Amino acid sequence: MTAFSLDPAQTAWCAELRTLAEQRLRPLAEKGEPGRVNRDLVAELGRLGLLDRLFTSGALELCLMRESLARACTEAETALALQGLGAHPVHAYGTPDQRARWLPGVRAGTTVAAFALTEPDAGSDAAALALRADPDSTANGANGNSDSATEADDSGSVHAERDGERGWRLTGEKCWISNAPEADFYTVFARTTPGAGARGVTAFLVPADRPGLTGSPLEMLSPHPIGALVFDAVPVTADDVLGEPGRGFRVAMSTLNLFRPSVGAFAVGMAQSALDATLAHTAQRDAFGGKLKDLQAVAHQVAEMALRTEAARLMVYAAATAYDEGAPDVPKRAAMAKLLATETAQYVVDAAVQLHGARALRRGHLLEHLYREVRAPRIYEGASEVQRGIVAKELYATVEAP
Repeated sequence: MTAFSLDPAQTAWCAELRTLAEQRLRPLAEKGEPGRVNRDLVAELGRLGLLDRLFTSGALELCLMRESLARACTEAETALALQGLGAHPVHAYGTPDQRARWLPGVRAGTTVAAFALTEPDAGSDAAALALRADPDSTANGANGNSDSATEADDSGSVHAERDGERGWRLTGEKCWISNAPEADFYTVFARTTPGAGARGVTAFLVPADRPGLTGSPLEMLSPHPIGALVFDAVPVTADDVLGEPGRGFRVAMSTLNLFRPSVGAFAVGMAQSALDATLAHTAQRDAFGGKLKDLQAVAHQVAEMALRTEAARLMVYAAATAYDEGAPDVPKRAAMAKLLATETAQYVVDAAVQLHGARALRRGHLLEHLYREVRAPRIYEGASEVQRGIVAKELYATVEAP
């Protein structure tokens, strides 16, 4: 199989996913309360085995799942993706105890996960995180030694070895966190070494009921919950670390490199849904003595929508395949895929609204729904401007200085 075509089994699986989304997931999504975790929907994703596939599939299969679900039920797609984003660090970097404690519930859809990276003053610049992880000699596992020490390894990264034995207290805020404040646990990124930039960040698995952790919902242009979290000296220990102390930025970036192409797949699914609706509408709509599709301006607009959607789809598939094959240029490909697909979806959905006219702006119309949904992906998991920066950085890295 190449990055530019799907085999018959994959094509059939995508069709099956769309049917499941229409028949079993969309009815549950329609019963959900905007801004709240739809636990019935998450549980159904678990019963269908789709959450389990988050951890057994490669990047391409993840993209196919997200694109297929998005064409029929964006709420189901987002619920699936947020489970993967929040729990992938546990799957990839967690200890056996952490994985055994949390992943079965994630797979079953009974435990809701969240990825807590963004802060009020550290969104696109993830290395500028300010949430503090201060050494805490009173935490579980204290060894009675009040001295703290840090050691630098050969690569220059810093890890608080003795501090990690005693633990830390998390103090600060996270903001615009999907599934907050209703998640059951959070993958949290905090600064364990002040002034060390990306090398001073540690990833923690923080249960929602940990003392000192509170949250509040934010009113956002989003059907799924987004909230803010406040950490008031929240205790964590070495048992809560994901990966190694001081190497949390690697955990965050590897997670985003996997999920960025699939954000593009979500966008492609929305674009295809808008295109399908536009084809049906323009073929049926009477206008100026014929059908709307007979107008050259309309036909050319629809052709442009289809062209851009297919180009974005192919770039997403290529980026996902590169990830699965361990290609060296994954960061560039992932950034390109997310950038092109999300910008394309914005264009296609907007064009679809224009061709449908006022009916598309009526509350409850498919395109009204997609018009609200399509804006956020150009911002989260790295805004379009950040993706362009990544692409440029990767390109210039191959150019020798004079």
